[in-house]
Amino acid sequence: MLSEAIVEFGAPLKRIESPTPVPQGTEVLLKVHNAGVCHSDVHIHDGYFDLGKGNRLPLANLKMPHTLGHEIEGEVVATGPQAEGIKIGERYAVFPWIGCGQCAACLRGEENLCGRPRNLGCSAGVPGGYATHVLVPHPRYLLAYGGTKPELAAAYMCSGLTAFGAIKKVGRLGPDDQIVILGCGGVGMMGVEFAQALTAKGPIAADIDDAKLDAAKKAGAVAGYNIRTPDIAKRLIADTKGGAFAVVDFVGSESSFAFANAAIRKGGRIVVVGLFGGAMTMPIPMFPLKPFSIIGSFVGSLPEAEEMMGLVRSGKVGAIPVQTRPLSDANRTLDDLRNGRITGRVVLRP
Repeated sequence: MLSEAIVEFGAPLKRIESPTPVPQGTEVLLKVHNAGVCHSDVHIHDGYFDLGKGNRLPLANLKMPHTLGHEIEGEVVATGPQAEGIKIGERYAVFPWIGCGQCAACLRGEENLCGRPRNLGCSAGVPGGYATHVLVPHPRYLLAYGGTKPELAAAYMCSGLTAFGAIKKVGRLGPDDQIVILGCGGVGMMGVEFAQALTAKGPIAADIDDAKLDAAKKAGAVAGYNIRTPDIAKRLIADTKGGAFAVVDFVGSESSFAFANAAIRKGGRIVVVGLFGGAMTMPIPMFPLKPFSIIGSFVGSLPEAEEMMGLVRSGKVGAIPVQTRPLSDANRTLDDLRNGRITGRVVLRP
């Protein structure tokens, strides 16, 4: 099999050839048809997450070479003897957020929160989908996607699930409550779509890029705010008669958090999703005086993925812009994503 792999943090990916895995037990081998490129891939490629004030969370335990790619769609080409309920030639999207199966989080159905994860393309020693083939440990992680375009089905496994899980954390909206989708890249555009599907109203979009705001409005956002505009948070508060009920921050930077904190109303919620990096400090008395909630959100569980794909198969979720590129363009695509040159999602094809 061939793959585009990290051989050194920050260095260009290298094409490597290795033996094609032979599935054992419940394992399933897929021929990869589509592999989405996610901003998490950029952080893993860099080798760290920015914690602000010069601090970094290094990924020192990642074994080299490492194959990125956790948004995967492919075709079953081989199965282990205990893999049941699937047939050779069938195509699926792959749930990549796989846990140990034994800890408290896994036992309550939240493998995505496992402390010893085996996430495809993200965890040490677990190769992902920037390759011709990928090994999946069990058929339960293979999700049917119906008539959805295969490249979009791949993207739903992270950007879609991340947006879906984050919007669900907002909770019930009142008649005049509004959600702000902050950051209208690939995941944020999914947020626009799932906000409509789950709340039956268009959200507000916020970004620093007018082209992305225009794309979000075409997808159903009721308004767009460029957060580089002076006093834009005050304008949003005036337009919403007191501020947003929730801001879902798909950027996760110091400036995006500052905007979110300024834009929510009393009793509002900030759902932090993005990993751009930085740090924040808050006066503790503001938590009871405002009062408001800050909630972290990390992708979603397998039951949430199944619920999400049910919505997708029903046709209730609009498609985001997706462009396809050959797997050989993996380096260029990571650089484009790193520098904000992508609207929607890019999916690699081996």
